[in-house]
Amino acid sequence: MAKNNPDEKKSLGARFVGGLKEAWRKFLVAIKRRPQMIPLVALVITFLVYSLNLMHISDTTAKIQGSGMGLAGFATMLFSMLSMVCCMNAFPYRKKTNIPMLVLMFVMLGVIIFADVYYLNCIYAAISRPDNPIVVTVATAYIAYAEWYIRLHLIMIGISIALVVLLPVYSKLIRKIKTSVDVQDNGSMDAIDISGDA
Repeated sequence: MAKNNPDEKKSLGARFVGGLKEAWRKFLVAIKRRPQMIPLVALVITFLVYSLNLMHISDTTAKIQGSGMGLAGFATMLFSMLSMVCCMNAFPYRKKTNIPMLVLMFVMLGVIIFADVYYLNCIYAAISRPDNPIVVTVATAYIAYAEWYIRLHLIMIGISIALVVLLPVYSKLIRKIKTSVDVQDNGSMDAIDISGDA
């Protein structure tokens, strides 16, 4: 019965670690070339957090039926998608920042914040009103989930805005990260005859 070679295991482990290091190096190179991808990815994740929990928000809207709640949810979805498009156009590759697109993106993010805060206020008004308040029970737990995810969405919008504003700062720091591959001299260059004598 053949035994596993310890040297072969070490070689496989070293190659795996080397592959991880190379993948990380390539990732850093891509980020150094396009640091504007960082706020874009943050906006995409923020949108996914909201859209993947839209069921709780829709159920809450149907239960409370507050004035403008449906419109606030629609505005958040619409401007979340449009803000990502604006972010891509605001930072074109190897070109100057597109200021009008950047301003438009901030306006849209401001509308999203307003819509989320308005939606949260509608929830608070419904559960704290003196006449026939809505009680959050096990059957209506989606209201609590909706409130929590909208709060999380607001925090992530704030983080995304901070990443856009601080882009010039951390992009300079990222470019200082060394990602070049060191080519080591094995000392055999002196042994090469370049005299050209026959």
